[in-house]
Amino acid sequence: MSTAQMQLAAASGLMSLVLFLVAVAVLALLAGGFWMNSRVKYREPPRPRPEEQPHQPSDGAAREVPGNREPDEIPYVPKGGRALTPYELTNMQTRPSASKERPRWSKGSSGSFGGGGLGAH
Repeated sequence: MSTAQMQLAAASGLMSLVLFLVAVAVLALLAGGFWMNSRVKYREPPRPRPEEQPHQPSDGAAREVPGNREPDEIPYVPKGGRALTPYELTNMQTRPSASKERPRWSKGSSGSFGGGGLGAH
């Protein structure tokens, strides 16, 4: 073996040793992380048992009011008048709807924006 080959072999051996030590350090950090996580979990209170979980009242969900609501109309702007800006509009309130029929999507519509359906044609 020539001197140049010996120097290359020595350098790669040193590099292998450095990589091995880096790998051992990473494994030690991972093991330390698992150890710390187990210590933290041990200090936490135990999970509640099923009988300690909250239950729904016998008369149904709280403050559930069946019915439809419809929004208030946007104020009318006369022809030639200045349109209202969003800052001039108040929070749009809703009121009970006279219709008791549930709102449905148009036939052929996906029901949501960008839902992938054909849309109303």
